[in-house]
Amino acid sequence: MRNTVTAAVRDAAAVLAAAGVDTPFVDAQLIAAHLLGCGRMDLFLHGDDETPEGFDELVARRASREPLQYITGTAPVGALDLEVGPGVFIPRPETELLAAWGLGALTDLTAPVVVDLCTGSGTLAIAIASARTGAEVIAVEIDPCATRWAERNIAAHAPDIRLVEADATRQDILPDFHGRVDLVLSNPPYVPETGANDIQPEVRHDPHHAVFGGEDGMSVIIPMLRTVHELLKPGGWCGIEHDDSTGNAVRDAFTRHGGFTDICTRTDLTGRERFTTASRLGQS
Repeated sequence: MRNTVTAAVRDAAAVLAAAGVDTPFVDAQLIAAHLLGCGRMDLFLHGDDETPEGFDELVARRASREPLQYITGTAPVGALDLEVGPGVFIPRPETELLAAWGLGALTDLTAPVVVDLCTGSGTLAIAIASARTGAEVIAVEIDPCATRWAERNIAAHAPDIRLVEADATRQDILPDFHGRVDLVLSNPPYVPETGANDIQPEVRHDPHHAVFGGEDGMSVIIPMLRTVHELLKPGGWCGIEHDDSTGNAVRDAFTRHGGFTDICTRTDLTGRERFTTASRLGQS
């Protein structure tokens, strides 16, 4: 008896549920849709088709808790699908909230200058550039492997972005933009090493240096604030994503720096503290 797509997805969902995957049915559907070259919502058109070749193998990979995004090769970011794979941090939905806040901060500007520090796959830079015609966007990434993924995504979605391979904690980067930037966004490494045992198995597939920010999660954020301040024009804004356990530490770091005002931590859709925003002191 031939195995149909409908039956295969149902059986795969049971396998993934037993493996502890959070969204087993959706993941099984997405794997099937990936192999069939269609959207998840179009699977009903293929329900009676034979199971696509390789389906069981990809389900087994997901059951081992390999990230779905590595299996399909893409990660959704809003309306965009970014290419990802081993060696680059996988964008999470929480970062879309930071991008949305950033776009709101640019509302009254006609030709804003935006810098994305620790860009990874290019997520924040591309989200801004694709939504704001006329914005000058610069993406900064220290890791050569992640930079190659960013290059591919920028070429596909926002080729005018300038990509710079550099250390976001160094104050001397982008000297031509010091005091000129309207908005700095960043999703830096921020998970505390002390919480490493609590992370999902999928996160362990991300590069360690792109996930963890030292013992307290602040080893990149604190020195990066000097860079942020150097880049921003007076009155310019920044938003930095961080661990839900380090909101107080991030606010304290902004306060201790002394060059920022309007410091505010924003929550995600579950009410967890997710990113902190601030403005550089002075009038624009």
